[in-house]
Amino acid sequence: MAALAAHTLGALHRVAVMPAEPAPERAERSAVDYYSPDARFSSEVNDDRVRSAQEAARGHADPRGIVARGERVWRELRPQLDAAPENRVVRTRHGDAMLLTDFLATRVVELVLHGLDLADALERAPWTAPEALAVVEGLLTERADKEALARTGLSGLRLVRAATGRELPGDPGRPALAGTGVHDLALG
Repeated sequence: MAALAAHTLGALHRVAVMPAEPAPERAERSAVDYYSPDARFSSEVNDDRVRSAQEAARGHADPRGIVARGERVWRELRPQLDAAPENRVVRTRHGDAMLLTDFLATRVVELVLHGLDLADALERAPWTAPEALAVVEGLLTERADKEALARTGLSGLRLVRAATGRELPGDPGRPALAGTGVHDLALG
């Protein structure tokens, strides 16, 4: 669990260094397109993610250290985000030029999905903020057939779980979303 928490924190830390980097001329990838299956989600890149998270976790014998680091990153990040222009373009570690707002949506996806993973591992109720859940649900359903989706009866957390393979026992999974146009995220 410490490695997962460290990986999740890394999703925020990457945003903290972006404002100091040169801005690409224009955005080339949206938040939805970020999760397309390509080299960013290859076995090699996924293995590197796992190794990096394990190394980061080893640096914190006490999980409270990861939490404290997260709080520091957020305190540093918040003023930078408040000062950033709305049309700020950033470059991801994979070379994608994206609007900062779109990249932030991908970080919210990371926080929500891995927050679910941590909650499930700890056998606790998810602590997902409604605003964060709305970002993820919106990204998943941006190109969906709203009528077909409504017929599934899935929304909110149940929809996010089904769409990302995190459904609870007895709940519908990804097959329930067939034909709805819900985005199938490529995830590492």
